[in-house]
Amino acid sequence: MSLRINDTAPNFTADTTEGKIDFHSWIGDGWGVLFSHPKDFTPVCTTELGYLARMQKEFEKRDCKIIGLSVDSVSDHKAWTKDIEETSGATLGYPLIADEDLAVAKLYDMLPADEEGTAGGRTAVDNLTVRCVFLVGPDKKIKMSLTYPMSTGRNFDELLRVLDSCQLTAQYKVATPANWKHGEDVIIVPAVKDDEAKELFPNGWETVKPYLRKVPDPSA
Repeated sequence: MSLRINDTAPNFTADTTEGKIDFHSWIGDGWGVLFSHPKDFTPVCTTELGYLARMQKEFEKRDCKIIGLSVDSVSDHKAWTKDIEETSGATLGYPLIADEDLAVAKLYDMLPADEEGTAGGRTAVDNLTVRCVFLVGPDKKIKMSLTYPMSTGRNFDELLRVLDSCQLTAQYKVATPANWKHGEDVIIVPAVKDDEAKELFPNGWETVKPYLRKVPDPSA
């Protein structure tokens, strides 16, 4: 069954470049990003892992951990890390999950549950659907998922924007409009009637339409 927003992120234990983890315990009380790769030593993924290494502090500021997954072994991951660090100029400060038996890829519906075999002998094309990003909240629910083709590098600035939005809207009764960035105006959710809105937003709001009311970012 495919995973949807607000489903519980399936828990698992796995070997990583930083030792064995229990995924839910590893996330703890904060947020987590799980992003997957079809194979080690692939060009697009190499650039992604390096870029995210350079961005890691921005996620840490938001109490969000990063963990990668690739359908290969820990030893392969560690060898690949050297290339990633050399090409990006950044130290990889987050773990990479080894998914040699395809278990996590299947658990997260990135490969069919009845897929046979292990990482050995498989190519990146065999695993081309293992290109997903999952944003997981402190409640271990999936807050966002994205799947990219192998030929298109992922936009991690967009992931950071979504994280900002999810954290904001979890705290306040607002939603964020198209292309929103932290500090810009937000939208009062329709479930909040005007009487309640007066208490929540005493400085008032801009009514664009009865269902579209804008207020300054309450976290700014």
